[in-house]
Amino acid sequence: MRLLVVEDEKRIADFLERGLKSAGYAVDLAGDGAAALNLVHAADYDLIVLDLMLPDIDGFKLLEKIRDRTAGPPVLILSARGNVDDRVKGLELGADDYVVKPFAFVELLARVRALLRRGQPAPEKLAAGDLALDCVRRRVTRAGETIDLAPKEFAILEYLLRNRGRPLSRTMIVEHVWDMDYDGLTNIVDVYIRHLRSKIDDPWPVKLIHTVRGIGYMLDLPEKPAEPVPER
Repeated sequence: MRLLVVEDEKRIADFLERGLKSAGYAVDLAGDGAAALNLVHAADYDLIVLDLMLPDIDGFKLLEKIRDRTAGPPVLILSARGNVDDRVKGLELGADDYVVKPFAFVELLARVRALLRRGQPAPEKLAAGDLALDCVRRRVTRAGETIDLAPKEFAILEYLLRNRGRPLSRTMIVEHVWDMDYDGLTNIVDVYIRHLRSKIDDPWPVKLIHTVRGIGYMLDLPEKPAEPVPER
């Protein structure tokens, strides 16, 4: 999932970026309202973390502009402005949650996950055959056996499962999982797919991750061979 953090204080922005990335999210940063609007119009975000005290525009004005879009992502306000009037105004203008600085990152992360679950129409549990992924508990099992995945491995597997049966290009995977553009040279997706296969495919006879030549990768159960027609 891809998040946008709108925060002009670099120390806080870097802290949020590191923490959210370590939790498995792709993160874009915007240091002012103009940059935030450009990013919002250029990409689809799953959630926005918004500071109110920006150098070029009041955060409430920016919130209104974001909410003018027909289908905007959930917005979590993260601000030092913690009085009741500000919190009420933020929620009335369309914010989905409001966290006051200073904050505990573990609480912020819990609120982010709660908003993503609320705004995500897709199921919280995904499966393909005997492979199961619990998006809430971030737990993966195959044939009942627990499989430990690194955050990026989990994010790739979740993306593949949510698009089960659909070929995904390396560009799509990189842009969804990493905060970077695919330059056609990096083999980072292939490396992580090898890691995933070693954990969820190699120990079992039925392989779920398939290479789609000229495109990328797809997760699905293998097609059953057609049964021979009995002779008459």
